[in-house]
Amino acid sequence: MTWFRQEQDTLVLDILVQPRASRNEVVGIHGDRLKVRIAAPPVEGKANERIIEFLAGEFRVPKSHLTLLSGARSRDKRIGVRAPRVYPDWMPLIDH
Repeated sequence: MTWFRQEQDTLVLDILVQPRASRNEVVGIHGDRLKVRIAAPPVEGKANERIIEFLAGEFRVPKSHLTLLSGARSRDKRIGVRAPRVYPDWMPLIDH
């Protein structure tokens, strides 16, 4: 199983989030998930907000194009990115 898949116009990402990091960054693959470090604590949805902001910037879309599909209270998250404008360098080549 891979950590991403395309479902119509939405890219679905399976992510492992490491909160309270020194900066926001994509680390690499961890098992069957993309590991992302986020510089926000996992309290009151702050890490969730920051991961949405970070990924919106990476894919050059408004935050409204991202949806937290599952994992609101977990480090394991599934996030949908509707109509990504660009694919970051860390993203493998896919049909788009």
